[in-house]
Amino acid sequence: MPDSFLESSSTSWFGRIGGAIKGMIFGLILLPVSVILLFWNETRAVTTAKSLKEGAAAVVSVAPDAIQPQNDQKLIHLSGEVTSGEAVRDPLFGLNAPALRLARHVEMYQWKQEEHTEKHKTLGGGEETQTTYNYTKVWSDRPVESAHFKHPEEHTNPAAFPIPKLTAVTAKATLGAFKIPAPIIEKMQGDEPWPATEESLAKLPPPWKSKAKLSGDSVYLGSDPNAPAVGDARITFLLLKPGTFSILAQQTGDALAPYPTHAGREIEDVESGTVSADVMFQHDQSRNNILTWVLRLAGFILMFIGFAAALNPLHVFADVIPFVGGIVGFGTGLVAALLGLAGSLVVIAIAWLAARPLLGGVLLLVALIALIHTIRRVHQHRTPAAA
Repeated sequence: MPDSFLESSSTSWFGRIGGAIKGMIFGLILLPVSVILLFWNETRAVTTAKSLKEGAAAVVSVAPDAIQPQNDQKLIHLSGEVTSGEAVRDPLFGLNAPALRLARHVEMYQWKQEEHTEKHKTLGGGEETQTTYNYTKVWSDRPVESAHFKHPEEHTNPAAFPIPKLTAVTAKATLGAFKIPAPIIEKMQGDEPWPATEESLAKLPPPWKSKAKLSGDSVYLGSDPNAPAVGDARITFLLLKPGTFSILAQQTGDALAPYPTHAGREIEDVESGTVSADVMFQHDQSRNNILTWVLRLAGFILMFIGFAAALNPLHVFADVIPFVGGIVGFGTGLVAALLGLAGSLVVIAIAWLAARPLLGGVLLLVALIALIHTIRRVHQHRTPAAA
């Protein structure tokens, strides 16, 4: 059976109008969702920025070799060698090492569906749609649901991985006199590949032992690593060895915990190597700024899609004459973009007014200018039609 399928369908003008009205309802639902996302994001960004500023002013840098009781419940910064007092284990493969973390990474060879759709307008406002479904085999660390494929026949994936993934974290990590909890170890980076060996294969239970073989640094479950079949798996191991780390956290006795700020966010961070507290806070603020802009863009896109869907019936009505529909479609798309920009700026400005009135006021002014520009463009398009 071929692994590529082409399907064609057509929709009448009346059918497209019905679909556009449903889309308009969806767009009107999407608009408040975008407003909530944008407002929440600005609130989160301001709260995080205030928390980081508060933490930077309160942090105390300490030597890790001794617990100082006067720093209890305070935000502290410490750097040094984080070691493990026990071995982390993978019981299935019989692996163990005196490390901070051991991860078993599993991928399975599976079918993947890709869709490509092309639409063509027809005279009278109808639309022809051609959709190509392509099926390829890929390695993926997540199960791909083949039951939802358009053509699941002969493209069926196993329901579950033959061997699950695993992450083992030491419960006895220390930095000098301080105990390092698992949540901090989970944030550490610097894992290194840990090559599999014949000895680890020999410890597998019989159901997997007969299928397992070495393939480079990984374990391969299947007949031939050079000709993988759907359902085959490859397993690699990653090890986080003891090393030098810098940590921001609350001192709680001889342990560390998230530090609660008055602004509302908790501070608990870790970086590889010896990094000063000032630099760690700079990195945290940079990450906060990046996330803020990513979510702002997502909110704008949602708002644009909402306005575009709400205005789409105008485009479909005009498509009874394809040339006219194209012009109207361009116009509604431009209006949706301007409304999305203005709306996003308004929401962001309102969210910032309480924290930073000057910036919020400037954003409101920019939003007002964008809104006036949009109204003028709509008026310019309507004036010739009225004449």
